[in-house]
Amino acid sequence: MRNSAIRSRWLSVVAIVVAVVTAGGMLDSWAAARRDPVPPNRSRTSASASENANLARPGRAPQYLPDSFAPVIRPDLPGVVYISTTKVIKRRYSSSPFFNNPFFNQFFGTPQGQTVPEKEYALGSGVIVRSDGYILTNDHVIRGADDIHVRLRDGRDFKAKVVGADRRTDLAVIKIDATGLTALQLGDSSNLHIGDIVFAIGDPFGVGETVTMGIISAKNRTNVYIEGQNSIQDFIQTDAAINPGNSGGALINTRGRVIGINTAIETGGGQGNIGIGFAIPINLARRIMTQLIEHGKVIRGQLGVIIQAVSNQLAKQFGLPKAEGALVSQVNPNSPAQKAGLKRGDIILKFNGAPIKNYYELYRLVNETAPGTIVHLEVFRNGQRREFTAKLVQSTIGESSQASQGPSRGSALAGVQVQTLTPQIADQLNISPTTRGVVVTSISTSSPASDSYLHRGDVIEEVNHHPVNNLSEYDRAVQEAGDRPVLLLVNQAGQTIYMVISPNGE
Repeated sequence: MRNSAIRSRWLSVVAIVVAVVTAGGMLDSWAAARRDPVPPNRSRTSASASENANLARPGRAPQYLPDSFAPVIRPDLPGVVYISTTKVIKRRYSSSPFFNNPFFNQFFGTPQGQTVPEKEYALGSGVIVRSDGYILTNDHVIRGADDIHVRLRDGRDFKAKVVGADRRTDLAVIKIDATGLTALQLGDSSNLHIGDIVFAIGDPFGVGETVTMGIISAKNRTNVYIEGQNSIQDFIQTDAAINPGNSGGALINTRGRVIGINTAIETGGGQGNIGIGFAIPINLARRIMTQLIEHGKVIRGQLGVIIQAVSNQLAKQFGLPKAEGALVSQVNPNSPAQKAGLKRGDIILKFNGAPIKNYYELYRLVNETAPGTIVHLEVFRNGQRREFTAKLVQSTIGESSQASQGPSRGSALAGVQVQTLTPQIADQLNISPTTRGVVVTSISTSSPASDSYLHRGDVIEEVNHHPVNNLSEYDRAVQEAGDRPVLLLVNQAGQTIYMVISPNGE
């Protein structure tokens, strides 16, 4: 009887323990379901496998987002700076009998029909890439500026100088006299995926430091219009809000690495963000930045062809199975392409083994390849694929100097943009292919030359009796002239004339 009672008590204890354990398991399962619900028609096993696959992908955020990205963003904030620029422009006031009244002018003080210097202000952002003061930004942020100021997150303000700029990629490097700065870590833009979470950091509209969040909407975007750019395009598209003033700021991933430089927006006719922004991939920006810091300019390869897109209609006409590659519409004389045997009508399908999906890709790859490199081309000609080998030369088209805005303020040719004349450009200008010099690509309204007879498309052959056969010789001659008037020998539509331009515009 006593043994039976003991057994009964032990059985009761065991039953209670089992009940508690079972209830605890049920509570745990209920709580887990609250924390991590499994969607209908999806097993727990398949969900876990999917989560593990996502987490295994490098550079990917977990499936369930954290409550805050502050730990990722906070360390990067000191590495993004505010940039403000100032340049002097000349505004011309139209003549009017009413405004010529001396009584009226004594109040307004503006002689009508004359040019009056005015200051123009602009703003943007930049990314600190070296702790000793090197900052990466957009060329259009600092282009033509007389003064560039950088404000750090701690409130310090510095005057910056241009290290180098490149219009073809809309990138520039400036430097401030500071050390111990927070330099951001650069990521790898070749490992991006549509849908990746990104953050845009900058100073939109000058309201102050701002961070916006979005995803990568698309990659390899081309045909993005940026004023003054010469179309080396391979943009990241994002819906992270980018607005005026964000240009030059950082696009970072969930690891805090810079994967792009914010550059442009599509406004749809308005003035602000509509969810379509563009950033320069950091791998491209890194290559340009390194050359600007080391050389003050970008040294590029040149094949010597004019290319165009291959449409479906063109592909059919040339017997190409599908629209791909880059169609050669012109081969420049004495160019690497001509020496290699390329002809008009060839379609370049591969460059050093890399397939060419469109002509933008060939343009980009050639520009990224160093002069002197021997490249292998796969070409479609007369229904057959053929192999060619060419040795690239140094590109002179759009060659950038150490200060992309041209001669410094005070020079008679300040605000005059030029590039080395090539046979291709000479042909477009309808002048002799033997002409040597630099062609004027633009003249700022604030330039002393804006009121002269010098125009866009003119070719400067001499500066103060010194022949200028290329951009380097032109820069040297202008620097030697200093702030004195310059005598130019200018080729205008095949005829040469002399003209004098003074720093004060007289």
